[in-house]
Amino acid sequence: MVRVITPDKIVWEKEAQEVILPSSTGQLGILTNHAPLLTSLDIGVMRIRPDREWKNIAVMGGFAEVENNEVKVLVNDAELGENINREEAEAEYQEAQKAFDEAVASGDRRAKIKATQRLKKARARFQASRG
Repeated sequence: MVRVITPDKIVWEKEAQEVILPSSTGQLGILTNHAPLLTSLDIGVMRIRPDREWKNIAVMGGFAEVENNEVKVLVNDAELGENINREEAEAEYQEAQKAFDEAVASGDRRAKIKATQRLKKARARFQASRG
C-alpha cells in the first residue's frame, strides 16, 4: 500500500508494485518486502507503478516511511502529474529558470535561495506533467 499525504488531503492511496522516491540523497527504489526505512524527500518527482503503467506525482519535500510493505509519504504538497496542465507547467518552469538566472547574476544570496526553490518546484511539476 502506498499513501501520499499532504497536510490537507490524501493524494494517492492504492496498492503498487514499485515506487521511486526523490530522496535527499538521490533516487530511491522501493519494491515488495523492502527493509524498514525512514528518509527525507527532496522536491522532485515520485514515480509509482500500480500495474503496468507508471504514475508521476510532483512532491514538494517531506518524509517517507517504509515498513511492512507499506510506504507512507508525508509531504508539504503534492500533485498528480496527470492533473497538471503541461503547457502551464512548462511556462512556469521557463519563468522560474529566468528568475534563477537573474538571481545568480545579481549576486544576491537570499534571492538565489528563493529562486532555487521556485525552480525546483517548477521543474518537478513540469517533469511530472510529461508522464
